[in-house]
Amino acid sequence: MTDTEPKPVVSMAIIARDGAVLMIRRRQKEGELLWAFPGGAVEAGETPEQAAVREVAEEVGLEVESREVLGRRVHPKTGREMVYTACTAIDGEPTVLDEEEIAEVVWVKHAEIDQHVPYGLFGPVQEYLDQVLAG
Repeated sequence: MTDTEPKPVVSMAIIARDGAVLMIRRRQKEGELLWAFPGGAVEAGETPEQAAVREVAEEVGLEVESREVLGRRVHPKTGREMVYTACTAIDGEPTVLDEEEIAEVVWVKHAEIDQHVPYGLFGPVQEYLDQVLAG
């Protein structure tokens, strides 16, 4: 891929369960970003929702179902086009499967999100988590 080729869209899965949201800690920071939601590049022929489901299975071994796209944006820190999809956990317990990229997988309580993401979340994602975790 050259610098002139567009980078693939990144799809992130927002998985809330039992008052917490699933987050991963990267092995290497991406700029100043260390914690993230599971996700990755949308592949050819895939929708962002399908990519979110696939990436969660590949990265952390959790079977999820996509519910709704919460929003899209160009990430202010990476410049990548991002799509955020609310997902429901169907089966399994998350664990680190992609050991090259992921150091840790944790369920983060609503009140702890800002400790993991001190620069704040994308507005529609924060609003969704405010509803499903704090409500």
